[in-house]
Amino acid sequence: MPRIAVIKFPGTNCDEDVVNAFKRIGSSVEAKVVWYKEFNEKDWDAIIIPGGFSYGDWLRAGAIAARTHTMEKIRRSVEKGIPVLGICNGFQILVEAGLLPGALLPNEHGKFVCRWTRTVIENPKGPWLTLASSGEELDMPVAHGEGRFYIDYESYSLLEKESSILRYMKGYNPNGSIYDVAGITSRDGLVFGLMPHPERAVGRELVPRGFNPGGEVVFRSIEFSLKKGW
Repeated sequence: MPRIAVIKFPGTNCDEDVVNAFKRIGSSVEAKVVWYKEFNEKDWDAIIIPGGFSYGDWLRAGAIAARTHTMEKIRRSVEKGIPVLGICNGFQILVEAGLLPGALLPNEHGKFVCRWTRTVIENPKGPWLTLASSGEELDMPVAHGEGRFYIDYESYSLLEKESSILRYMKGYNPNGSIYDVAGITSRDGLVFGLMPHPERAVGRELVPRGFNPGGEVVFRSIEFSLKKGW
């Protein structure tokens, strides 16, 4: 049975929600919350860094967690081909750790935002998006104060050519992210970071009328990929 570590740092608060998302889709993978100091890279087939406020977002969101020994282990895991997903604060941690490009800045309006949004996936690749189609709309909620993605033009040009991009649809950018970027992958799709919360968009009963449960494809994709021997 594939095993997925859901890393819990001090201040993480979405770990159990991620584990529950796998249960809600009837997944047979074992997703388990792992305290960051107890993480052993050899024990897991995939890794998820969930949302929350690791270390209270002191300095910058994700900055302290990104500099822990645990992230060194996760970096080694990526080098060995282990898939890694970062959700919200997890995305911030991946960027701070240099596993994904760009930066995540305070929201353009200077306020914390919590709302449902519409996104579309472009050029889906890698184990987290195996079952997604290019142009597919993925509705998910956001909840963050530092989610405004920024990247220089040259780096963005490479990103657009080589990686998957999750983009806010017109009228749904909640934070002023450049190029409406809501999430990105590494060139091979192995590492995926996004500001929206897929774990809160699993199952029709969690989704407002007029939106779709866009988070399901992420969890179904990683289960499918791991069972196929990713």
